[in-house]
Amino acid sequence: MKILNKAMIVAATVGAVMSTSVAADVTEASSEKHAKAATQYRQAVFQLVRSNMGPLGGMAKGALPYDESVMQTNAVRLEQLAEMMGDYLSVDTRKFDVETGAKDELWENFSKVEKKVMALKTAAQGLEAAVKAGDESAYRGAIGKIGASCKSCHDDFKKD
Repeated sequence: MKILNKAMIVAATVGAVMSTSVAADVTEASSEKHAKAATQYRQAVFQLVRSNMGPLGGMAKGALPYDESVMQTNAVRLEQLAEMMGDYLSVDTRKFDVETGAKDELWENFSKVEKKVMALKTAAQGLEAAVKAGDESAYRGAIGKIGASCKSCHDDFKKD
């Protein structure tokens, strides 16, 4: 009987922790210094995303020739940046006077943010797969999916 009770307590505890894990991912900045640093890091990640999207966008629009090496490298980088985004987006800086383009919704519905970050990662993996397959007919569409995932996040979480 005691073993059954312990198992039930452990199961209930694990269930409670798992059900609150998304909410626990968002933390409030502890000071103005922390908020400024978190904002700078968040913006730095997005600058890196931009620097990797620029050439891809040029290729998708036909302004630049397809360069499989650049597509492969930038897709891998975007996938890696997507892996880091949650950490850099999860610090809620609203209580402090920091210059940010983030809407409040970013921290109010973080599970939606995480889904959008996962969409970016998946789209980057799609471009990697197209390049590995040498499927030039899929390049534009794969790059478009990355751009669409970026736009989706901007639409919901970035101030105009």
